[in-house]
Formats: sequence, structure tokens, C-alpha cells
Amino acid sequence: MSTDREHDVVLLGATGFVGRLVARHLAEHAPAGTRVALAGRSADRLAEVRDSLPPSAHGWPLVVADSHDDAALARLAASARVVVSTVGPYSRHGLPLVAACARAGTHYADLTGETPFVREAADRFDPAARASGARIVHACGYDSVPSDLGVLVLHRRATADDAGPLRDVRLLARARGGVSGGTVDSVVGIVEQAARSSAVRHLLADPYALSPDRAAEPSTPQPPDTQPVRVLPGGRWTAPFPMASFNTRVVRRSNALQGWAYGRDLRYAEAMGIGHGLRGGVAALGLTAGLGVAVAALALPPTRALVRRVLPAAGTGPDATTRESGWFRMDLVAVTAGGRHYRAQASGPGDPGYAATAVMLGQAALALAHDEGRLPDRAGSLTPAAGLGDVLVERLRAAGQTYAVRAR
Repeated sequence: MSTDREHDVVLLGATGFVGRLVARHLAEHAPAGTRVALAGRSADRLAEVRDSLPPSAHGWPLVVADSHDDAALARLAASARVVVSTVGPYSRHGLPLVAACARAGTHYADLTGETPFVREAADRFDPAARASGARIVHACGYDSVPSDLGVLVLHRRATADDAGPLRDVRLLARARGGVSGGTVDSVVGIVEQAARSSAVRHLLADPYALSPDRAAEPSTPQPPDTQPVRVLPGGRWTAPFPMASFNTRVVRRSNALQGWAYGRDLRYAEAMGIGHGLRGGVAALGLTAGLGVAVAALALPPTRALVRRVLPAAGTGPDATTRESGWFRMDLVAVTAGGRHYRAQASGPGDPGYAATAVMLGQAALALAHDEGRLPDRAGSLTPAAGLGDVLVERLRAAGQTYAVRAR
């Protein structure tokens, strides 16, 4: 990729709710001299965002571009070393920008949690990105950085201990924070696609849906995405984790992109931790039932509109107090082929869908802009673990998040 570009980082979608948070993170944490530009459809709104940032950002240039204007996106990609996009749902708005970056040799990062989008982007633009040297790194927010990097650090520790490949990894997610309107919009979009297309339904049901080489995947049966309600030793109840169907496929793609380094027979699953005792059991059962009803209602046009009225709208989010008081924690338990047991934790402060996600995406952008010589030597359609790897782990630790492993 050419370093002779006008901008180091261009943030597309800077006027959106999450885009503003990412812009602030870059303003506060980008090294001096980093050339950042804000991009979106309205120059006036971009100027408003820029004026709300610390003084260090007041000289940032503004780039007017629409996510469906191919010519504008081509110019934007050609002007930047890295383009970061918060414009979703990505299945609806994201493919033209991926195409422009892949052709221009421009690194790219987004926040998608949409399996059909990642699959289509990889199928259509991975060859061009490999040829140009562009790293197209999807899922650089709460979906799916903590789970993807959590398995990576487990793999690193097991390898260092000569404990053999990972055989079984289970993740338990807990968090406090608001519901992302953008995530809701993406989920609704996926449900709508699945309702219309049997091919999408087949894709979503495939545990290796995002594999770069589906035919080469092992026949190892994977745990179901919807983990049953159960009580763990110690009394904590679990329920299905809504993002497991995406995160698990990202982890499996990371494994395949690294030559199945984690282990060809790796079994990986995610669930959500609820409370303890009777109250926890009731909450777990209620949440599971509610998720099932919501998905069923979203699949039917007559009830879809009613459900959308009570869900957060895209572009909205919680207030600053809620964002700052939130947190996320993912506990991973692993067993290796050699019989060794490990525990890992991926955690951090801030509402996971907003404050923590802004840190993850912001640091992913800075890693692509400033750490190219230390990143994994690969281009194309990538995951956080395969495309940014240990460099992103280091950056997120320095930013206050935890990625730790210990032997049991």
C-alpha cells in the first residue's frame, strides 16, 4: 500500500452516534501528526462534529461522500491509508466502500456483525484486496473483537506452554449497557434477508459460513449457536448469546486464515451469563423466550413494524452516564488436545456497544495506520485476530481493556 496519501485515517459515518464516539477517541488518542479526516454526507454536520472535538481535531479536513456514490468512494479510498466505516447496516450500505478500498490498496475496518455481508464482501473483493495489499478487517467492535482476541491469546499461551492445539473453548459473556440502535437495525436486516432467501437461511445455519475454504474445513461437529439454558457450577444461569451466531463464525474464520493454527478439531461456543439462584433462572428462561418471540415477530412483515417501534432506532444511543457506567466481560474456558486447561478474560470499562466499541475501532484504525510493519503478513478479507493480531491486543491493553490468560 502506498504511504503517499493525503490522509492517514478517514472516518466515514462521523456524524452518526457511534461515529462521533470514534472521532472523539481518535482526537484524544491518535499520535501527534496523525492525519485524520471526517467523512459523511453533510459538510455542515461534519463541521459540527469537528467543532465538538478537542482543539487538536479542529484542523481536520472534511470529506463529503455518500456510501452509494462509487466515484466519491473511489476518491476517498485513493486519498487515505486507512478508511474506517461506521455506516450500517453494512449489507445495505457497505459493499461499495469495501470495493473501493480493495481496489485502491487502502486498509479498511468496520463494525459489522452481519454474516451475509462479510461472506459477500469476501467472495467479491478478497482477490482484489490481496492483489493490492489492502487489509479489509471486519467486525472491529464488541462484535467480534473480545471473543476473537480472547481465543487468540488462549492459542498464544497454549503454544508457549507446548500444550497442544485448542480442542474445546467455551465463552461466557456478561455486560452492562444500552442496546445499540445500529445493531438492532442490522439484526432486523438479517432476519428480513433470511425470510426472503433460502440461501441466506442456509448460510446462517452453517457453522463455517465465513470460512475462506469451506471444503477444507474439518467434519468436527460444532456446538449449537443457541446454547440451552443451564446452570453452571457455582449457581450462575446462562442463556443464548444473541451474537454467538456471528462471533463463532469469525473465530472459525480466524482459525482457518491462520492455517487452522488453533486446532483443526476446535469446538467453540458462546453463551450469556445471567444471574444466580431462582431469580437468575427466571431471568434466563425469560430472556430465551423473549429472544425467540422477537425473532419470530421480526420474520413476519405485519408484526415486524410493531416490534421496530419499541426497539432503539438506528443512530440513537444511551446518554454519557450510561455509556461510562457500562462494562463488558467475557470469560473463556479452554481445554487443549494435550489435556491442559486454561482460562482467559476479555473485559473492559464502558458500554460495550458504544464506549468500548469506539475504543476497539479507534485502536484498530491506529494499528492499521501506524503499525503496518508489525501486523500479520496477510492481506484480503480478514478478521481482527488474523489481520491485527497481537498488535491490537497490545493497543487495547494500553487503552484500559484486559486480555489475560492463566492456566487452571
